[in-house]
Parts: sequence; structure tokens; C-alpha cells
Amino acid sequence: MFSIEEIKAAESKIKTGADFPQFIKEIKALGVVRNDVYVANGLSVYFNSDDYSVQASPDEYPELVINSESSAEKLEHALKIHQRGETDYFTFCKQAADAGVEKWVIDLNSMTCSYLDTKQTELVKEGIPSA
Repeated sequence: MFSIEEIKAAESKIKTGADFPQFIKEIKALGVVRNDVYVANGLSVYFNSDDYSVQASPDEYPELVINSESSAEKLEHALKIHQRGETDYFTFCKQAADAGVEKWVIDLNSMTCSYLDTKQTELVKEGIPSA
């Protein structure tokens, strides 16, 4: 089983979206099979295959208001520039909130990330590149 300290150590290495594939590789090696990230408060919940979970929240994360009108187009733009390393994590979270994203769910078995609005409608689902 993984610990919150191990998760936070892996999280601390993420500076931009370009660092995401390496982060996924690290947490997958720890035994994480799913990660749910809530945009409003930054809460991340990490699960293993036995439904064991740990939670982590950023030290400084002002509450974000999720736009009730979701936009896949806004989200796709935010993802594109974040993955190129042009925005930091919190900037991406603000842009995701503006695009109506309530949370994203990372499935480490299928290596996908699904972005869901407040109605749990999938706005974007993308494959996670290997590190």
C-alpha cells in the first residue's frame, strides 16, 4: 500500500502539465489505479485495486467556483497550453473551473483521464502518454 507521504513526494515534482506523464508513472508504480481530482477545492483521492484510498489537498488552494455552463472547447484549449508547459497547475485548475469541470478521473489501468462537469457528463477523455 502507498502512503500519503509517497503521493505528496510524487506530486511535488509536478511543475507543469509536461511533468504529468512522469507523475503517473510514479504513482502507478506505487499501486495507484485511480485518482479523482476535485477542481473546486483541489482535493485528490488516490485508490488502489482494493479500494484503499488516501487523500491529499494542496497547501494553498483558494476555493474555485465551477462554471455551471460547461465547455469542451475551453477545456481543450486549457489542456493544450498546460500540456505544452505554458501554465502552472493552479492556472490550469482555474481554467478548468471556467470550462465547467467539477473533477477529473485518472484511470491508470486504461491510462486515460476523463474530465467531468457538474452533471458528471464527460467533456473530454484523453489518453495519458507514457513517460
